[in-house]
Amino acid sequence: MLTEEHKLIRQSIRDFVKKEISPNIEKWAQNNHFPSEIVKKFGDVGAFGPTIPTEYGGGGLDYISYGLIMQEIERGDSGMRSTASVQGSLVMYPIYAYGSEEQRKKYLPKLASGEWLGCFGLTEPDHGSNPGGMTTTIKDMGDYYLLNGAKLWISNSPQSQVAVVWAKNDEGRIRGVIVEKGMEGFTAPEIHNKWSLRASITGELVFDNVKVPKENLLPNVEGLKGPLGCLDSARYGIAWGAIGVAIDCYESALKYSLEREQFGKPIAGFQLQQKKLAEMITEITKAQLMVWRLGVLKNEGKATSAQISMAKRNSVEMALHIAREARQIHGGMGITGEYPIMRHMMNLESVITYEGTHDIHLLITGADITGIQAFK
Repeated sequence: MLTEEHKLIRQSIRDFVKKEISPNIEKWAQNNHFPSEIVKKFGDVGAFGPTIPTEYGGGGLDYISYGLIMQEIERGDSGMRSTASVQGSLVMYPIYAYGSEEQRKKYLPKLASGEWLGCFGLTEPDHGSNPGGMTTTIKDMGDYYLLNGAKLWISNSPQSQVAVVWAKNDEGRIRGVIVEKGMEGFTAPEIHNKWSLRASITGELVFDNVKVPKENLLPNVEGLKGPLGCLDSARYGIAWGAIGVAIDCYESALKYSLEREQFGKPIAGFQLQQKKLAEMITEITKAQLMVWRLGVLKNEGKATSAQISMAKRNSVEMALHIAREARQIHGGMGITGEYPIMRHMMNLESVITYEGTHDIHLLITGADITGIQAFK
């Protein structure tokens, strides 16, 4: 089902991950270290904004290409994929889709190249699944906007040069603004002591009377459809990315089962281990078919938010189950950093919650089929 171009893109990112991420990721995760040098390398390999037109520094690729890029990066690590998908789907996408031509030319090439890192400010300390209740505000002061509030659980924030922030204006309408590092009153403290996404940097965004220039307002959207449109793009990437985790766990389990001997033969020869492996590859194949079809719909402009929610939820649940089964196949070795399983399992505990929790995505599907919203 993939074109030759799709296969070339998949292979190039796979080679990049094997060279730049896989040899180092266990050390980075163990040390809770975000390798800032990876940002420029992601830019060089075209991992940032692959669907953004080339005139703004993007790849001009289709959505199946984007999905394959996310799948291969997440085979390496979910935190690494978070860095790339936030940059492309949550920072570059809204600037391209909702921004002015001046904003596109100013920000997108630097974000695409990895010269700048960006983040997305929606979730607040008291507003996660209910973003419409946000309390961050922008007040029109005539010559500028005054931004006040705080955002929490923001990937990339401590090292970002740019933040796309959502806040309520004087009329209570949600608007997006581009906030730059160095603006007085803007800080981005890092969150420590994470057991998950340890190779990704996470922080807060704090705004204390930040003066934001009028030209930094995203002019072409207002209301929740702005940030939710970004999340659709990011969730689509997760639907593909989580499959990469499942593939990595499956391949590690298969290899280990063929090498590990008990009772005089490889454990791959025992029925229960074959059952685990056979079910893993079956679920991976089903999930790949779902996201491929979703990619076709995205390319045609027909994919709905509910379809994206279903795919994100399915892929992450599938990957978590496979990671846990793979851990059992590895036995005691499965808890060590010699193998990727526990790192993937811990990462997925974030992926199953961020950009729409597991339960909320279920209820989005429920609302889609019944017409009744159960989460309000």
